[in-house]
Amino acid sequence: MPLPRPLLPLWAAVVAAVAGGLVYDLGFPGLSWWPLAFAGIALALVSLIGRSSWGAALVGLAFGLAFYLQQVSWTALYLGPVPWLALSILESAFVAGGGVLIALAYRWVPRASEVVWVRVLVLPALIAGLWCLREAVVGTFPYGGFPWGRAALSQSESPFADVVSWVGSTGLGFVMVFIVASAVEWVRLGSRRGIRSLIPAVAVAVAAMLVPAWQTADAGTLRVASVQGDGPAGYFDEREAGDVLLAQLDATQPVLDEPDVDVLLWPEGGSDIDPNRSDRVADVFDRLSERMDAPVLLNTVTMRGEEYFNTSMLWRDGKGAVATYDKRHPVPFGEYIPDRDFYYAIAPDLIGLVQRGYTPGTNPPVFDLGDAVTGLAICFDVIYDDLVWEAVDDGAQVFMFQTNNADFRGTDENEQQLAIARLRAIETGRSVVNISTVGTSQVIDPAGRTIDSLPAYEPGAMVTDVALRDGSTPAVTLGVWLPSVLVWGALVGLLAAGLLAQRRAGLDAAAPAAAPARDAETDGEAG
Repeated sequence: MPLPRPLLPLWAAVVAAVAGGLVYDLGFPGLSWWPLAFAGIALALVSLIGRSSWGAALVGLAFGLAFYLQQVSWTALYLGPVPWLALSILESAFVAGGGVLIALAYRWVPRASEVVWVRVLVLPALIAGLWCLREAVVGTFPYGGFPWGRAALSQSESPFADVVSWVGSTGLGFVMVFIVASAVEWVRLGSRRGIRSLIPAVAVAVAAMLVPAWQTADAGTLRVASVQGDGPAGYFDEREAGDVLLAQLDATQPVLDEPDVDVLLWPEGGSDIDPNRSDRVADVFDRLSERMDAPVLLNTVTMRGEEYFNTSMLWRDGKGAVATYDKRHPVPFGEYIPDRDFYYAIAPDLIGLVQRGYTPGTNPPVFDLGDAVTGLAICFDVIYDDLVWEAVDDGAQVFMFQTNNADFRGTDENEQQLAIARLRAIETGRSVVNISTVGTSQVIDPAGRTIDSLPAYEPGAMVTDVALRDGSTPAVTLGVWLPSVLVWGALVGLLAAGLLAQRRAGLDAAAPAAAPARDAETDGEAG
């Protein structure tokens, strides 16, 4: 079947896609001009209309590269261009594939039906679902995926942020793309457009901006002392064993005599010596817990048999580690090397830097603090929906996110991760204490507002009364079901549009042949 007329010649579409990727990134932290994310989506969609599959793949690749080369540029800070380029190209390849599917939707749906409401309602919903499909694939494949840079993450401080408490990040991404795609179709209708055909885009945008966040039930408060040591915690930092621990201890001194603290929270890697393997370090945490009359929630590297784990533990004086949580999603090529022999043959110097590999954890992401249950996520764990939903299902009343951003000093990575933490607070209706070795460290209330913070790249400590919440938001209750409906619904919808378009094309082709026969019958009757 013939292609619809493209809005732009291919060369201009590639330029528009590159501009779209650049603009799209500006909607994310650090610039965080959230309306630009919508502008970037618009440029991406306009560049795909009327494209052949190969043209759509090229345009999608251009958009993906322009976006990801900026979005994850922090991966090149210490390791050079190879990991940065490899990750950006891989993610962009998925964007290219998604671009082909969206181009097919633009080709098939108008041929299946010329009804105006199909153009401004059904087609945008299909395009939004296909965008979410691409994000879902990126978030799961390969090696567990890397769901960084999802559309919703640009909106952590926008009027649309509260939507995540109802439909999660996937749902918010769907809403964003639907609004843009519907507005684009309204413009494309030309003389057929009327004010009523603008209703879907405007209605969804207004509803998304005005909907309040789901309110979870008040369950009291928890007094949390959280410490950012700003120690030499980076992979390439020069240090002796115990230097990070000493930096954390120094930064903890000002809060040691704070009254009624319920838990002392340290960041990922806050102790560079495992207290279970050092009596001297175990004694340090015993004295900390005794002095503050509260458990210490710390993180360190542990070893069991031949396996290494990135482990958070709840330490009580005289009892030691009474609970542990091992990072569920170790970072491929950062915390372990998948298919090591294969990649070592390609880049032996880089692969050789990662001498040990962390094993994924299986224990529940919650700790019972006595006065409350806290949900946990270690560093990039926070970007995986299933882990956060599991913690709420297991009774989490607050979240404590431990991270180590020392390898990304001076980049946007810590602000991007903080935006994810902010959306998690709104999505779950829970307070979040996001504590980093070097920053950015903040306490965020269930509405997504910052109520306490520490300057980045400085040692410091916070003592904060943190709101506890019970109950579940619709986003958590729906869990994986809503993303599954959106993604699989988009695939089924695209296939249905293709079949309907083909059927209509067949009917159109048969119509001219049938016309002479009807004319002959009419002539016979007249005679």
